[in-house]
Amino acid sequence: MPEKKNWFGRFEDTLNDLVNKLPDTGFFQFVAARILVPYWAWKTPVKPQPGGPRFSVQAGDNIQRMMNLVMPLKDKSPIGRAKAALAIAQNKDEIYAGLDNVGTVHFARFVIVDDNICMFSVYDGDFTNYIRDFIATIGSVFNAVVELVEGGDKVIPSEKNIEKFIDWVHAHDLYQVPDMATDILRDQESVNGDTGKDDLTLLPRELILQLNVNPNVSLGSGYRAYPGYSAAQVRDKFGIGW
Repeated sequence: MPEKKNWFGRFEDTLNDLVNKLPDTGFFQFVAARILVPYWAWKTPVKPQPGGPRFSVQAGDNIQRMMNLVMPLKDKSPIGRAKAALAIAQNKDEIYAGLDNVGTVHFARFVIVDDNICMFSVYDGDFTNYIRDFIATIGSVFNAVVELVEGGDKVIPSEKNIEKFIDWVHAHDLYQVPDMATDILRDQESVNGDTGKDDLTLLPRELILQLNVNPNVSLGSGYRAYPGYSAAQVRDKFGIGW
C-alpha cells in the first residue's frame, strides 16, 4: 500500500501539476509568443539554416532528394497570383519537356500557397548539378516565372547568371529538418559553434529559436521508395479482391 504523503508532498505535487499545465494556458502562450520568444531571439541570436538537403557522401542518400522552392510574389494580390498561374500554364509544355531532358527528376509540381509560387520536386544527385541542368534546358522559359518573384530581376536571364541563380534557388529552398528530431539542434550547434544536450520533450529554447529564424521548414527528407508490389497485387494475394 503506497505511503501517504504529508502536506508538503501534496503541495509539491499540486505545484508541479500547475507548472506542467502552464504552457497550455492562453495567457502563457500569449506572453511566450509576444514577449518571451522575441526576447530570446534578441538575447541569443540564431543563424538561419541553409535550404535543401544535407550533404551526404552515401550514395543511397543522394537518391530521390527533395527541393521545396518557395518564391514570394511581387504582387501579393489575386491579380499577382493569377499572373503566376498564367506563367506556368503558358510554359507548361516547355517546362515539362525540359524536366524530361534533365533526366534526374522523379516528380515536380507548381503550387501557389498564400503569396508564394512554389516548385516542389524530387530528383537524384547533387543539388547544384540539378539546377545547372535545369537552367541549361529551360532557363529561358523559367525566367517568365522568376520575373514575377521578389528579387527575381537580379538573377534573370538565368542562363547568363548561372551561379547567382543557383545561390538564389538555394536561398529559397526550405531548410530540411533532419529525420532524427534531435539533429535539428545539432545543426544549430554546428552553425553557432556550441554544444548542448537538449531534451526535446521539454520544447527547448534552441528549437523554438531555430523555428523563429526558419519559419518555413521541410520536416525530414520525406518517404522515398520504389514499391515492389501494387495494391492490386497485394489484395489479389490475400484473395480479398476489390
